[in-house]
Amino acid sequence: MAKKEIDQISGIETTGHEWDGLKELNNPLPRWWLWTFYATIAWSAVYWILMPSWPLLTDYTRGIRGHSQRAVVIEQVEALRALRAQHGADLADAALEDIQATPRMLEFAMANGRAAFGDNCAPCHGAGGAGAIGYPNLNDDDWIWGGTLDDIHQTILYGIRSGHEQARFGDMPAFGRDGLLDAQQVRAVANYVRSLSGLEVEPTADLALGRTIYEDNCASCHGDSGEGMREVGAPNLTDPIWLYGSSLEAIIHRIEVGGGGVMPAWDQRLDPVTIKSLAVYVHALGGGE
Repeated sequence: MAKKEIDQISGIETTGHEWDGLKELNNPLPRWWLWTFYATIAWSAVYWILMPSWPLLTDYTRGIRGHSQRAVVIEQVEALRALRAQHGADLADAALEDIQATPRMLEFAMANGRAAFGDNCAPCHGAGGAGAIGYPNLNDDDWIWGGTLDDIHQTILYGIRSGHEQARFGDMPAFGRDGLLDAQQVRAVANYVRSLSGLEVEPTADLALGRTIYEDNCASCHGDSGEGMREVGAPNLTDPIWLYGSSLEAIIHRIEVGGGGVMPAWDQRLDPVTIKSLAVYVHALGGGE
């Protein structure tokens, strides 16, 4: 019987293997680790028999249980659709105010609306509805076309300047580009518009000229005092909320090029229940009237 070699430094028996003067110590794996390893091997054999696991050339083994994760997912999706249809049926026949006043319907509408908003509205209005330059903030209380439940519902249904026959439409002329006002007049009225909301104007601004130009060209839509007119989508010029920016340069640009934003109509893209849910959700963001 060969004599066991003991490593002088560690005092542990060696295996007899040596590489470049380095000897391997005989440190067996812990028993609990070995038994765990053996158990995983045994479990894998059981799994191969019970579950789909062996790939074939054109298919795979189904296993004794015949389990299918795809079938489970399909079943769960169908169950969710049935549940949504049940709750959606209530919303389909309910008035917007009734949905808002009924906790059960409101809970479903908020969840449904939040999901639809993230899929369809967030790319323009932001995930939280805070908007951006040219895209309205849905959290504040400034609504160009109205912020009641019915107003929001109509806007979602038919859009703004969308081309839909029931879409609301209001267009601002391109006063500079089309030669309706010269550069001096555009600058004067831009300074006057800034003064309506208490913003600083240029020291050399001719506010008297700006006011005259405003009264002749802008007051018919924005109002004599700049309070705006929702019927034509003319923004309020007296508050601190500016869709395209409140700097002098931004206002001058808007007067020069005119126009207005376009929101698509969703009546052919989303079902009525989803549109109602969106109206309730947007109204609840904080700025609804």
